[in-house]
Amino acid sequence: MGDVIVIQFITLDGVVSDPDGRGGTGHGGWAFKFGTGPVDGDKFRLGSRMVEGVHLYGRRTWEAFAKVWPSRDSEFAGLMNAAAKRVATRTGIDAAAWSNSAAIDGDPVAWVKEERQTRDVVVIGSLSVVRALAAADLVDEYRLVTFPVVAGAGDRLFADGQGADFRFTTIEPGSGGVTALTVLRRDR
Repeated sequence: MGDVIVIQFITLDGVVSDPDGRGGTGHGGWAFKFGTGPVDGDKFRLGSRMVEGVHLYGRRTWEAFAKVWPSRDSEFAGLMNAAAKRVATRTGIDAAAWSNSAAIDGDPVAWVKEERQTRDVVVIGSLSVVRALAAADLVDEYRLVTFPVVAGAGDRLFADGQGADFRFTTIEPGSGGVTALTVLRRDR
């Protein structure tokens, strides 16, 4: 049985929305104030899960990624582009925009329940998808890169009234005050 792993960039006050500033919010762009070092490569230490598992995106996150990843040329970009990608969407996608992509037919929660029987499901960004999976008690692990910023506004990863018991398994310091990786793992 595979794990459901949530990948997020996050601020000290728990904000995950608009890390790159493309959303045009007043609080956005906080992830790149520290250069590209904290966000380059496999900062989430997914290793073989990049190719053996499946990536799950919400439509907006997938569309943003589909604009930048196909043109990148690095070892990590090769992994991102080769990975199996599925998109939770009601409106469909242009699957040709990013290799190995397809829309999910039906309910993404039901799809994850079925898919995790055979492989890991890695959810990147996509807060609405993360919240649906958390509400269904399907998240096994959160992998967070924490930026030393208090955004003060924006969507938070752990919404009011949504809780679960996780334990810290890894905390790695990064540069410039950025925590390279925090892993919260659920004991099942």
